[in-house]
Amino acid sequence: MKTENESNESQKKVIESLARLVSDICFDGEFRNHPEYLTEIFEYLLEAEFGNSRELRLKMLSCIGISKMLAKALEPFSDEEIQKACVQMIHS
Repeated sequence: MKTENESNESQKKVIESLARLVSDICFDGEFRNHPEYLTEIFEYLLEAEFGNSRELRLKMLSCIGISKMLAKALEPFSDEEIQKACVQMIHS
């Protein structure tokens, strides 16, 4: 029973941390544009000599992909809806 309670408490902490992260990201207000910003920045970097690194290119693509996933997941919701949901999750 104790380990189940510890597991539930751990899950609650993870959910609370994720809610705080999403809340902080949304507070920025421009998170929906970040994939485009990253693409623009990375295209500029790739034109430089050090942009020829395969490892760097893979990291850039990973950043763009994650940013797109976040923006797509939150796309159907308004900033207010996201903020309210985050506050509710943090305080539950």
